[in-house]
Amino acid sequence: MRTAEIKRKTAETDITLSLNLDGEGTYDIDTGCGFFDHMREQLSRHGGFDITLHCKGDINVDCHHTVEDCGIALGTAFLQALGDKRGIYRYGWAALPMDEALVLCAADLSGRVAVNFDISFPGEYRLGDMDAELVKEFFLGFARGCPMALHFKKLYGENNHHVCECAFKAFAKVMAQAVKIDPDRADKLPTTKGSL
Repeated sequence: MRTAEIKRKTAETDITLSLNLDGEGTYDIDTGCGFFDHMREQLSRHGGFDITLHCKGDINVDCHHTVEDCGIALGTAFLQALGDKRGIYRYGWAALPMDEALVLCAADLSGRVAVNFDISFPGEYRLGDMDAELVKEFFLGFARGCPMALHFKKLYGENNHHVCECAFKAFAKVMAQAVKIDPDRADKLPTTKGSL
């Protein structure tokens, strides 16, 4: 079982999280930020990951610390569950449509952090109770917790909800590919360096 449990407490957030990489896409998510919860549910369902995530954050300020810290905690859980990354495909990529929106995403679980987030949110800069700029903060936090090269590119999209949901669903598909075990190389590391 490739699983992890994380407890992360700061002056700004108190997070408990469990993850099963080889799950069925079930989730129990409550962060106090409704739109953010909806995006976490997309990651779970479309990636096939079982995620339980509860966060008590300083949302009386705004959702920033909650979103960023949940990204760090979830990335850390992925890194823990992957172990030495032996046998994984390592790479994932997707072009995901949602109505008028189309977002590209690609990742390399390289152990090095690089994030290119080329997604703009036109017009109104709010997504429910969350600032749209926090979408990037989540993915930066995730890549800090699970070091990777992570790239996003919006090709089309006018509805901010659609664009954001495209990004999270694309990321879910990308991570599902990248963490999957390659049956032909299950005992090998996907690198010539000897470690990832």
